[in-house]
Amino acid sequence: MRRLAPVCVIAGMLAAMLAACAPAADDRPLVVVSTNILGDVVGELVGDEAEVMTLMRPNADPHSFEISAQEAARLRSADLVVSNGLGLEEGLQQHLDAAAADGVATFVAGDVIEVLDYREGDAAGTPDPHFWTDPARMADVVEALVPELSALPGVDTDAVAAQADAYGAELAALDAEMTAAFAGIPDATRALVTNHHVFGYLAERFDFHVIGAVIPGGTTLAAPSTSDLADLVSAIEQTGVPAIFAESSSPDRLMRALADEADVHVDVIELYTESLTEPGGGAADYLTMMRVNTERIATGLSS
Repeated sequence: MRRLAPVCVIAGMLAAMLAACAPAADDRPLVVVSTNILGDVVGELVGDEAEVMTLMRPNADPHSFEISAQEAARLRSADLVVSNGLGLEEGLQQHLDAAAADGVATFVAGDVIEVLDYREGDAAGTPDPHFWTDPARMADVVEALVPELSALPGVDTDAVAAQADAYGAELAALDAEMTAAFAGIPDATRALVTNHHVFGYLAERFDFHVIGAVIPGGTTLAAPSTSDLADLVSAIEQTGVPAIFAESSSPDRLMRALADEADVHVDVIELYTESLTEPGGGAADYLTMMRVNTERIATGLSS
């Protein structure tokens, strides 16, 4: 028995050392966010007051990304789930529904904005989920999110309010910058052609005309027909737009084929529209993404 004593002491010391090295449990409330655009915004609002887990990886397609079983389990144990809604998260919706059925508190951004419907294509008449291309609507989402985040257990409501005020000022500045940049685009070329219909909200806010999309539906999972491409060729030739736009989350092969088909010079310019990038990738946060897109649209349509 005496020989066992040193062994027990050593074992106890090792256990204590391992416990000291183990990371402390995060006792902050958990906010799970579906898309990385909303994940960035939520992170700006709560700061260190809550743990923010974003499900959508950088450069992913929000219409089709999937999550692991472990992520699905955390989703169902969250203090708050924030999602885009309006049919955007097609590959994730079953998990969002399961969390809501389990009683998890949810916030759906599409429920707090003035929603536009698609005006043409296969999705005509259905809600357009791409509200974030209008910073004023993102400001509406922020305003509605603040009470939900402030109600989380243990959160410093004054800190959230201060961070929300600061971010609201950033959104107002962004809106003013976009207005000024787009004002220089000639009326004749204030027209947008993209991979699919993603700019309805931006077009309404800043007085653009959406003349078509290579993919006519509201999702990148759709596919264009020969007649769709022919109609777009005609629209490009009639309007004389100097540039068309391809999303970073979608291949631009079809866009380049369309540009080659039209017997005019048309630049194909990449935009960050449905996903943020990894740090250093050009659009690591929402404000940067919008500013880069604004500069590229303004330059492309003014040339």
